[in-house]
Amino acid sequence: MNDQHAIGIISTGSYLPANVVDNEEVARRAGVTAQWIERKTGIRQRRRAASFEATSDLAAAAARCALAQAGLDPERISLILVATSTPDHPQPATASIVQSLIGARNAAAFDVNAVCSGFVFALTAAERMLRAEPEDSYALVIGADVYSRILDHSDSKTAILFGDGAGAVVLGRVPAGQGTLSSSLLTRGDQHGLISVPAGGSRRPASAATLAEGGHFFRMDGRGVRGFVQENLPQAVRALLAKAGTAAGEVHHFVPHQANGVMLGEVWPGLGLDAATCHLTLERLGNTGAASIPITLDLVHRQGAFAEDELLLVSGFGGGMSVGSVLLRWAATTHARPSAAEREDAPLQLVLAG
Repeated sequence: MNDQHAIGIISTGSYLPANVVDNEEVARRAGVTAQWIERKTGIRQRRRAASFEATSDLAAAAARCALAQAGLDPERISLILVATSTPDHPQPATASIVQSLIGARNAAAFDVNAVCSGFVFALTAAERMLRAEPEDSYALVIGADVYSRILDHSDSKTAILFGDGAGAVVLGRVPAGQGTLSSSLLTRGDQHGLISVPAGGSRRPASAATLAEGGHFFRMDGRGVRGFVQENLPQAVRALLAKAGTAAGEVHHFVPHQANGVMLGEVWPGLGLDAATCHLTLERLGNTGAASIPITLDLVHRQGAFAEDELLLVSGFGGGMSVGSVLLRWAATTHARPSAAEREDAPLQLVLAG
């Protein structure tokens, strides 16, 4: 890596819809109890987008938050990547709508769909693309999903997990030795059937028959997904640390995709990150898809938990099936340092495990 072109997170932002949905409400429709949901997932609440809010609206709100923290005019952004598997429309890209909403008229914009690992895939792509741009260039990477629109709310395997939200980061040049140190992306396409929305694409276009059979709802083989994560996430983390020449004990913070608290509790001991704090927000936000990592980054950052030169490991996993991880050294730049007011106004109490 050329330290003259070190790329890191300059600022963070997030947006959480105002509507809070507790387990009691979800349980009634799913045919289970609130206590069962919490015991199976560690989730107590989640947010749900208003009827007038689409994925682009959530994404744009998170982007504005990140831009405000960075003190950047939207016209300074040269690249926008939106990670989502719940786009506004099949086309155009949701990123193009976000570009228009925030006034980033000089930015190239496109979507990344790697389902719940999408933010890490988009972060890696943006970081690599930004290296080829002039040194005063910035990229905006957003994870946003509105899963409430594609759930079968009577399906206890899926309806209990998901919430809506968006998170964003601004990437730019940071001091030598800081920022992104290494990244690793993995796709196991042979297991793509574990997570799907079967209908609505070119293989099974929308029709009266697909609507009647519920083919447009999110489907998941929970047991298969759990097995995939337990097998592949520890391997991916060890491979990334070996690639970076970093010992597991040197990592200060771990920010995983907020999939299921019970599952994360099972896989955590096998990661070897005993000295790290595992940051969880799922108790009050649920699984927000591609948004879960950037939302958690923002909430933790606004509480002042990341110190300069501390090592952060972020890992996403999801449909495809895919796993993506990034190791970075936190850069306490002027833009990235939250104010005391921001720390006090952090909207959620974090659940921290380590």
